[in-house]
Amino acid sequence: MLSIGDGEGFTIETPVQPAAREARLAVVYDPIYLEHDTGSHPESAERLRHATAALHAAGRFERAALVRPRRATEAEVERVHAAEYLADVREACRQGRRRLDPDTAVCPASYEVAMWAAGGALTALEVVMDGRFDRALALVRPPGHHALPARSMGFCLFNNVAVAARHALEVYGLERILVVDWDFHHGNGTEEIFYEDPRVLFFSIHSRYGYPGTGHADRVGRGEGAGFNINVPLPDSAGDAGCEAAFREVLVPAAGDYRPELVMVSAGQDGYYADPLGGLGLTPAGYARLAGLVREIAEAHCGGRIVAALEGGYHLKGLAETLGVVLDAWL
Repeated sequence: MLSIGDGEGFTIETPVQPAAREARLAVVYDPIYLEHDTGSHPESAERLRHATAALHAAGRFERAALVRPRRATEAEVERVHAAEYLADVREACRQGRRRLDPDTAVCPASYEVAMWAAGGALTALEVVMDGRFDRALALVRPPGHHALPARSMGFCLFNNVAVAARHALEVYGLERILVVDWDFHHGNGTEEIFYEDPRVLFFSIHSRYGYPGTGHADRVGRGEGAGFNINVPLPDSAGDAGCEAAFREVLVPAAGDYRPELVMVSAGQDGYYADPLGGLGLTPAGYARLAGLVREIAEAHCGGRIVAALEGGYHLKGLAETLGVVLDAWL
């Protein structure tokens, strides 16, 4: 049995290999993600501790299947990141360094936890591609979408979604993957990794003015990847209506032209209106509509297959509420 969660006075027991195929959504989680100790840093273990407790209290884990992740191998992560970079991160953590860069906090356990975070995204991919579930959401940390091939950035060590997408291309032989990034901050790492690759259509809504200052609309891809990178920078006042309009007016037709074989989501919940590090004016109802549109795209083009991994989200109540409505939309 696997114990899921250790916060708010609850423990969920679930088989490591749940057999219930009637559950259409898998939630990938393990308490190891709490061991990435960042102290008072905003990307802290309390994010997942609070969110998992709230999701459990609301009964949402009873309708989804909880699945234990596996650890990614170095070879799997090195499909995206330089081997020398992995060695540098491993050594920095071993030496007890507290920062990899001005934004990214680490502890001695962080390298291993980050390998399990990448493995969580891989597990989500595998249970969907193997037909056990239609959709999977990996509740992982550290997040990943800012991580560059040879550099940490923005709280991110390894690019979890990119590792899983590259695995889908090389192991499952997919040729068209749509990656939707709805984080407040532009997913510059994911953009860079796939900027010349037409096998991945990257779509991002994000703050026009926020960190890391990338994600301009004229960044459309290069070489064979030209036309397969779509940035929709938004004002921080965009709100539910503005974000939904970007999905309906840009994402939906682009997906129709692309016909993805898989939809992946960098699920950054810091567009929540009260998020201390973000805020695009999104409410839980707005997130529900975005998640519903992603599901409609997946059902129209790839049998409903969605693989998602958590990115940002730093308002504890907002993170729990917005994750809850995403789960509801995908159940």
